[in-house]
Amino acid sequence: MISVHDLALSAGGRPLLAALTFGIDSGEFVGILGRNGAGKTTLLRAMAGLRTADRGTIRLGDRNVAELSPAERSREIAFVTSDDIFADRLTVRDVVAAGRYPHHRWWQWNEEPDDAAAIARALSDAELQDFADREFTTLSSGERQRVWIALALAQETPVLFLDEPTSHLDVRAAQQILRLLRAQVRSGKTVVCVLHDPNEAAAHADRVLLLAQGGMLAFDRTGLALSADLLAGTYGLPMETVTASSGATRIFPAPG
Repeated sequence: MISVHDLALSAGGRPLLAALTFGIDSGEFVGILGRNGAGKTTLLRAMAGLRTADRGTIRLGDRNVAELSPAERSREIAFVTSDDIFADRLTVRDVVAAGRYPHHRWWQWNEEPDDAAAIARALSDAELQDFADREFTTLSSGERQRVWIALALAQETPVLFLDEPTSHLDVRAAQQILRLLRAQVRSGKTVVCVLHDPNEAAAHADRVLLLAQGGMLAFDRTGLALSADLLAGTYGLPMETVTASSGATRIFPAPG
């Protein structure tokens, strides 16, 4: 569904990533991991068509992402990032309703039955029905993050890109977000997510892309990509992986 070929990206005139070639299948959850400054967000934004590559191509199906108009792109890709926009006094439903803008001409904004249904589904999927009339600014960080995801769901796009959706959240809130994303994959959507914690990738991703040393260190099934050696190369310190009795993998920095 998404193919990246010979991609090179820079930031502030500094080469950041080079020679990236990989493909993401429809209906899978891909986690992107790497150290701070490795280029995770830059890559995600390029894949979403929000920044220009120095070289290479990114295709969504048979279309070059760089050639999509903003309206076309926003009907195919939803991009979820931090909650530093939207003014006071907007309700949760108001925020989620913004996800319907790509489905209207710029001069037309009257809510149609299809819009109301999509908004209601998004609120339900994110378990926000009881929050619809709450002011957005009164919510906790975890609740706000679910609103951003509900906005993306209201766009009804086949692809969701998310930039560290669990950062600064407590364990319970983070797990709610990840379970919500996993449910979207089960419904057929493709989820590509920059994550801070490799344990989250181990528990929820189908495949993991590791960034290090200006390029792609690995892109493989979760159990293979999250080996101690590859993680050590990604983060620059010794790592250990432990398999629990449940079969779950846990990842830790090696002691000493």
